[in-house]
Amino acid sequence: MGLPEKIQAIKDELKKTKVNKATEHHVGLLKAKLAKLRREIEETEDSKGGGSGGSFDIKKSGDVSVALVGLPNVGKSTLLNQLTNARSKVAPYQFTTLTVVPGMMEYKGARIQILDLPGIIKGAASGKGLGKRVLSVVRGVDLVILILDVFQPDHAPMLKRELREMGIRLDEKPPDIVIEKTNSRGVEVNSLVPLKKISIELIKDIVKVYGYNSARVLVREDVTDDQLIDVVSKNRVYIKSVTVLNKIDLVNEGFLRELQNKIGANFIPISADKKDNIETLKEAIYNKLNMIRIYLKQKGKEADYKEPLIIKNEATVADVCNNLHRDLQKEFKHAFIWGKSVKFGGQKVGLSHQLADEDVLTIVKQR
Repeated sequence: MGLPEKIQAIKDELKKTKVNKATEHHVGLLKAKLAKLRREIEETEDSKGGGSGGSFDIKKSGDVSVALVGLPNVGKSTLLNQLTNARSKVAPYQFTTLTVVPGMMEYKGARIQILDLPGIIKGAASGKGLGKRVLSVVRGVDLVILILDVFQPDHAPMLKRELREMGIRLDEKPPDIVIEKTNSRGVEVNSLVPLKKISIELIKDIVKVYGYNSARVLVREDVTDDQLIDVVSKNRVYIKSVTVLNKIDLVNEGFLRELQNKIGANFIPISADKKDNIETLKEAIYNKLNMIRIYLKQKGKEADYKEPLIIKNEATVADVCNNLHRDLQKEFKHAFIWGKSVKFGGQKVGLSHQLADEDVLTIVKQR
């Protein structure tokens, strides 16, 4: 029996098994085996050159990258053109975009690469259309913008499901679990919290499916079997998202209010065609990326306020050194900072000091 047949057999078994207290251990193991087989088939396809046509060749530029994800003809290309200086092809029919079109959005000193992707359809993660090639690009970005048509707002769950099938976890944090291989026989599980969603025995059996026959598992939060499978699979990515409801210029305020009551207000209403709320979306993108601006100052000179260094929030002086030059940390002596992260201007700090937005930084190297 080949990998596809094994996968289908487990899917069939899952379908006919009712999930309850008596079957949850069996179901958890089936899901672990299914995830492992899927990873194996993906690795086999990659070794043969991508299986479904390889991946798009995208040259990364800017400080961070953002992917526009949505069904065909929801306005992704129009939105790219409004956010950036790109000129992505626009037409009133599906599948206008057949490759990845990049553009650059400059906002508050940050250079944000926006990627217009071909439309996602149901079954994309299984290879339908350009699905796998598109979703492989999404795995490498810093933020996903889910674009919905105002007349088809219920497609968000399908898009998230396709992304999930490709190991992309939107707006989730990696589970707080540590797994270490040991020389001792068996699997030892230590939990720092009461476990209500998963049993100790299921944890042991799932990690064994992935070859951890001698291991120590430290669980710091109550997790589900799916979250544990994510950890042992080691091929999951965790990305933030913003949801956009496009084409609001085609409906009245009453329709939009009714829609908000129906699906909730966790989206940004825009009209890419009429440029409505584009500035609001830019601000949301910037805030969601959680970046900070660092102004560099050479000793004895004025700070460069025109071109700040854009770096992730909670970055340290060491992160800035690594960003500027790979050898700068080795030559580092100390740094001086003016800004919110210090008690007084010109405070002397070391590599581990955590920076804040709009800090002014001077790095002093060893002579």
